[in-house]
Amino acid sequence: MPSAADLIFVALLGALVFTPLSVRLLGDAGIGWHIRTGQQILATHAIPLVDSFSSTMAGSPWFAWEWLYDLVVGQLERTLGLNGVVWLTAVVIAAVFAWMFRLLMARGANLLVALVLVLLAVSASMIHFLARPHVVSWLFTLAWFWILDSAERDCFAGRGSRGRRWLWALPLLMLVWVNMHGGFLVGFVLLGIFLLGAIWSWFRAKESRIEELLQKIAAGKRVWNLAGLGLLSVAASLVNPYGWKLYAHVYSYLSNRFLMDHIDEFQSPNFHGVAQRCFLVLLLITVAVLAVRGRELRMSQGLTVLFAVYAGLYASRSIPVSSILLVMVVGPLLPVVRLAQGFFQRMSAVEVGLRGHVWPMVAIIGTLTIAANGGRAGSSLLMDAHFDPKRMPVEAVNYLEQYEVKGPVLSPDYWGGYLIYRLYPKTRVVVDDRHDLYGEQFFKSYLKMTRVERGWEQFLETHETSCVLLPRDAALANILAGTKGWKPIYTDDVAIAFVRDPVSP
Repeated sequence: MPSAADLIFVALLGALVFTPLSVRLLGDAGIGWHIRTGQQILATHAIPLVDSFSSTMAGSPWFAWEWLYDLVVGQLERTLGLNGVVWLTAVVIAAVFAWMFRLLMARGANLLVALVLVLLAVSASMIHFLARPHVVSWLFTLAWFWILDSAERDCFAGRGSRGRRWLWALPLLMLVWVNMHGGFLVGFVLLGIFLLGAIWSWFRAKESRIEELLQKIAAGKRVWNLAGLGLLSVAASLVNPYGWKLYAHVYSYLSNRFLMDHIDEFQSPNFHGVAQRCFLVLLLITVAVLAVRGRELRMSQGLTVLFAVYAGLYASRSIPVSSILLVMVVGPLLPVVRLAQGFFQRMSAVEVGLRGHVWPMVAIIGTLTIAANGGRAGSSLLMDAHFDPKRMPVEAVNYLEQYEVKGPVLSPDYWGGYLIYRLYPKTRVVVDDRHDLYGEQFFKSYLKMTRVERGWEQFLETHETSCVLLPRDAALANILAGTKGWKPIYTDDVAIAFVRDPVSP
């Protein structure tokens, strides 16, 4: 009998691989260079240390800090095509929210409350339902919080060391996480939060009675355990191709105000969107819970809420992680309508008792088999993952392949990854969305060109460009159409391509 968590997993997996949502998962062109990086690693048996995809930064130091994820998707694309990449992304996303529901039920949350909160979290996170390595960080964040919170709960409840034994898995998880995605920093934030919570418990514990003295001793042990785990996790994070230099690179990237102010996903959320409104509902629920039952929160829970709220309001890319943390904290504290309380308590007991997970395994194997068969089950085509031709210059690139453009191609940075996927290694791009590679000065010049500000020609003169591929309605497209030295060779409803005109003076 499938549990509600199993049904959530199967429903999400099916929706993400068998419906138009599979195309939505490929809505970010960055997955293109992730795939090609992984395949480059497979071919050379070496992790890249310099850029090879662009003409402007060729040979420059490059931190491929998500190399392990790239390796996985590169192999999947090689064997299963884009269906394999979408399948992996769908499995990870479905696992995150099904496991979240399961953990809420295990912590005493009401079934109805848990279901509503998970649906809100799913809806809020859909803004970043994309085939990118950040979805792996969602899973690691949930695992990291579960381990830390379980150990703390066991300590406060005076239970055995079962939860505390899981703490020693944190350095092993960090070893994988640091090579998967830059979101590994969230793990250290959570570890620091629970360490502060342990210090606060030790500081507040009195020694007037034997019970309080034992609590103080237990809190002290937890402080030392978490501190030791922190050091081991830091050591594990240094096991990456770049060592300590990865920290310096991430810091320089995230502390660059120009890049943070001009990269869309680092902007604060616009609450006019549906996903952002669902996150706003989670924020309002959190405020209501804090107002009514805020005194019941442990220090670590309160700090987790503050971190989640700040991160979600600071950058829209943090909304999924913030939603996960908020739901995990407030879910067990939310009451249910008394009229249906008995029914949902019985349903919750049944849900917790269902421990088999046959249906998710069947769904995983079944969808993987279909992906391996070219997306077909029998004669029916069920999976057809592809880049959306209404969002990506699919037909234009088809033409460029036939036209055999030899030199570098300039396109908007958000198309660069798609061009790398389609044209590399025959043709290189001028720019793509690896903003940490190109840096502030490069993007200042690039933005001046795309906005057609005074001196916009300098970018084209400075950087070798044989072809310019632009959105059909871009301001720069209209300017180039009337500029000597450039001629259009292809146009459709999505894109227009220009090449240099040797006839023009």
